[in-house]
Amino acid sequence: MGHGTGHRDIEHRDIEHVDTLVVGSGFGGSVAAYRAAQAGRQVVLLERGQPYPPGAFPRSPAQMGRAFWDPDAGLYGMFDVWSFKGCDSVVSSGLGGGSLIYANVLLRKDENWFVHDRPLPGGGGYEPWPISRADLDPHYDAVEKMLGATPYPLDRVPYDDTPKAHAMQDAAAELGLQCTLPPLAVSFASQAGGAPALGLPIADAGYGNIHGVPRRTCRLCGECDIGCNDGAKNSLDHTYLSAAAHHGADIRTSHEVKALRPRPGGGYEVDYVHHADLTAKKSRPPVRTIRCDRLVLGAGTYGTTFLLLKSRAAFPGLGDALGTRFSGNGDLLTFLLRARDRNRVRPLNASRGPVITTAIRLPDELDGVPGAGRGAYIQDGGYPGFTDWIVDGFDIGRDFERAVKFLWDRFTDLFRDAPDTNLSKEISDLIGDGALTVSSLPLLGMGRDAADGRLHLRDGRLAADWSAETSEELFVRVRKTMQRIADVLGAEYADNPMWFRKRIITVHPLGGAPMGAHPGEGVCDAFGEVFGFPGLYIADGAAMPGPVGPNPSLTIAAHADRMATRMLEHASAQRGAGGSADTVPSLTGAEPAGGAGSPDGAGNGSAYGSFSGRHGGSRGPSDVAAGRTSLSFTEEMKGFVTYGETDPRIGELADGRLPLSFRLTITADDTDRFIAEPAHEARAEGWVDATGHGGRRPVEQGTFNLFVEDGPDDRRLMRYRLHYTDGGGRRRTLSGTKTVLHGPPTRIWPDTSTLYVRLLDGHVGADGEDGAEVVAAGVLNIRLTDFARQLTTFRTSGPDGLEKLLSFGRFFAGELWEVYGPDLV
Repeated sequence: MGHGTGHRDIEHRDIEHVDTLVVGSGFGGSVAAYRAAQAGRQVVLLERGQPYPPGAFPRSPAQMGRAFWDPDAGLYGMFDVWSFKGCDSVVSSGLGGGSLIYANVLLRKDENWFVHDRPLPGGGGYEPWPISRADLDPHYDAVEKMLGATPYPLDRVPYDDTPKAHAMQDAAAELGLQCTLPPLAVSFASQAGGAPALGLPIADAGYGNIHGVPRRTCRLCGECDIGCNDGAKNSLDHTYLSAAAHHGADIRTSHEVKALRPRPGGGYEVDYVHHADLTAKKSRPPVRTIRCDRLVLGAGTYGTTFLLLKSRAAFPGLGDALGTRFSGNGDLLTFLLRARDRNRVRPLNASRGPVITTAIRLPDELDGVPGAGRGAYIQDGGYPGFTDWIVDGFDIGRDFERAVKFLWDRFTDLFRDAPDTNLSKEISDLIGDGALTVSSLPLLGMGRDAADGRLHLRDGRLAADWSAETSEELFVRVRKTMQRIADVLGAEYADNPMWFRKRIITVHPLGGAPMGAHPGEGVCDAFGEVFGFPGLYIADGAAMPGPVGPNPSLTIAAHADRMATRMLEHASAQRGAGGSADTVPSLTGAEPAGGAGSPDGAGNGSAYGSFSGRHGGSRGPSDVAAGRTSLSFTEEMKGFVTYGETDPRIGELADGRLPLSFRLTITADDTDRFIAEPAHEARAEGWVDATGHGGRRPVEQGTFNLFVEDGPDDRRLMRYRLHYTDGGGRRRTLSGTKTVLHGPPTRIWPDTSTLYVRLLDGHVGADGEDGAEVVAAGVLNIRLTDFARQLTTFRTSGPDGLEKLLSFGRFFAGELWEVYGPDLV
């Protein structure tokens, strides 16, 4: 439903305005809402689905038959099933998003799997990750703590009686594969550090619970993927959303977003409908509108991409990357059937325990294993007992319905009219012969497939072009390994019925609004902010530029946590600069690129992004008319300082040293003038991160001088002066100098990559530095890999951009030649 009539109905009414609006309550939206609310921002979260407190998840045939999302048919359930060319997908609708039906696994993306591949013919294999494992590690830590990550306690009674976990360990040992017990977001004990036991009351976390319903520890019932009625899953509603509500976030369920657009004065407008009557079929509730300063999209890979595609006319600066980099994270479902050990049934009992307990890792060529191909994970699967339920010594005392059968029935009903997705007979055969029994086990594969799919609109509906062919080597490798596992366990191997049509079912769709180093590579920058539209963020799986490899939920949440840190820095900087609650000015003072005056939409107007944009800071149309061309690039440096020390060389190595870093976007508004003037001065904008003194703080005013003459002819200085305010409200100035001296060629890199810094008390200008109090001193360096990335960030805006860039290069190289030239001949 569009926003036409409904929007006109509300034009003359007061429109609600909030600071931060979050769309969706999955791993992106929930984390963003919590972080913003915790920081004291006014937060409204809109979730289209319903809340599911413990005990509310469907189990009966009638309940399961209505557990699907299709408002036009009067269905408002949590399973949202999509069918595309080449793949089908199941995602979630409900308060907590995908965490309601995921398998609880919290694995970090492997460090070597953060790649930046070049495009291959046909687009296959291109996977540009503008972030690293080191960037995400502190955010992984935060999310794991919040979600209570803990491995399955297989060494404890009664958890040691989990046949499928032991079987996976046995198979891995026989095949020489690495098998681990991955961290799970499940409460096995009543509180952190407590002894695990079945069905214990879970202690309150300190921020209450949004449902107000008691929770109990895991009872090993295998129902994780259809909703945990005990509340043992540490899903997002029990964790991040409860904490967000505790800090004042306004969380609204049954609110479905329909369209969004930027506001002329800054910020955004969002149209939505409220499904107030969940019994109505084909209801058309009125469209309402809400305004916000910051908009966070966390509606999931499909929801977020669909909203941007539908609203694309309102965002003319969105580039060709929208809809690209789509993948299924290498998802593959297969089955081990009728396992036998010495001609006797080998019990695997997939229905005992959480859905996943173990993970077997297949190495990647990137790990230094030649010929390995793309890496993958294989995990044990589970399901509720819908055939012959085995009641063990720990009698759970509950008659479980054959829930999964009804889920499959409903699933196939949705596809019955699609010629290439009519799976009724195949699935019927699989279920009807009792294949899924005590001696059978689903296997779940995932890995680094090719992110070469594309999401787009067809007749107003979301469509996807994706094929398993470009990832065939990965799928062949995973299937062969699964077959070897079956052989070790004496089981028959069976592909899922869809594989015979070269189709997959994915529960981990990724991409569609991918991050990238610049607008030609992504929709948003490395922090999730959309290029050309300050204050618009992508928090969910749509931002992933390629497959995560392992289960992606933790990486999505870590990305959202990192994104929230940057978003809050922006908000703080805007507030400190006098920005009102009704506008979101660019930190550079520029109009948002990609608006009416900038159709190419290159850049996000943000001083913090990894790509500063082609607008060149505060330049306006008159600058272009006057023939001025701006130049900008980014630079990141890291090192150590010691507080109380005045000598940088001593401060770098002292025992009490603390980390210090900065990331800057350096902009020369007029390249010719920058080269010609003796001071060679440009603006420096970004952040200073002072550990122990407030962390990452925005630069309020900064300057950069390149190759300033100082004394002898063989001496040039690069100067940095950054004004900021630390966490204690104290004004500080980072004064830094790189000294380029005459010497051998081997000095070029250390001279231009080493910055001697002093932190001064107050905001000190160049003329007041001699008498200023030195608070700390030390040395920062730029790593070679960061320098290589820096070279890709140079951008110009204005006439003859390439020529101006070459002029700058000649100037830069020429100055180095004056210093080093005699030794280079």
